[in-house]
Amino acid sequence: MKNTSKLSYHLGELRGVYLRKSDDGYSLSHAGERIVRFLLSENYEQPESLGPEPVDGVCVFCGEEALEAKLSHQFFRIDCTACEKQVTGQPITPAQVRTRDGESLVRSVKLRSAEDARQIRREMCPECGAHLSADVIGVPESPLPDADSFVVTSTCEECLREYNSPLTYSVVSHPASVAFHWNRGIDVTARGLWEFHEYLYEGRWTSEQTASDPNEYVVVLRHGEDAVRLYLDSTATVVRTERVRSDSGEFRHS
Repeated sequence: MKNTSKLSYHLGELRGVYLRKSDDGYSLSHAGERIVRFLLSENYEQPESLGPEPVDGVCVFCGEEALEAKLSHQFFRIDCTACEKQVTGQPITPAQVRTRDGESLVRSVKLRSAEDARQIRREMCPECGAHLSADVIGVPESPLPDADSFVVTSTCEECLREYNSPLTYSVVSHPASVAFHWNRGIDVTARGLWEFHEYLYEGRWTSEQTASDPNEYVVVLRHGEDAVRLYLDSTATVVRTERVRSDSGEFRHS
């Protein structure tokens, strides 16, 4: 800029939040650096197109293996071509799309989805890191299968984000669930939410309210004849777990 007074004015406007001033001159603050990186990665633009491409999994609404993935604005979206309903959606960035092909991109969506679920379970907002408050809401007229008629709503009062999931899905990233499935050849930390739909649709994953005032719930995750039970309080926090093997009928508490 030829006019240094204008430059000084604009630098002054950015001081505090985006810039720091010292004897050595100006430097970016943490917020300023994040904005510069955001601009350099062009994550404000419309992502390149994708699909529709077929993906593995079943529709949670109709049970058909007819899922297709595509990009809708800045969301990775999966629809069922049989019942024409949206099955799931996950935020996605233009940089994430530019640096991966179809299969690799789907894998990255799964990993981010699993990481977000882990943070939400620990009451931390994936967007800003603030504390989340969670409530379990009964949805009698839910379009989901009868196996789970409860939804966990986690709200961030700082960045105004809201996260929703079936009660059964909210415990998938709990260590008891991760270990239970890992011992049976399933890595739930590397799967997308849509890959759990068959368990819910077939009634292998179920939820039930067991007490009120205060509300308490139990989620049962089954694999074959074995199961893990997770007991939750009114904020969807796991307070106790049990494992059971069908051949012994015995529970192990933790």
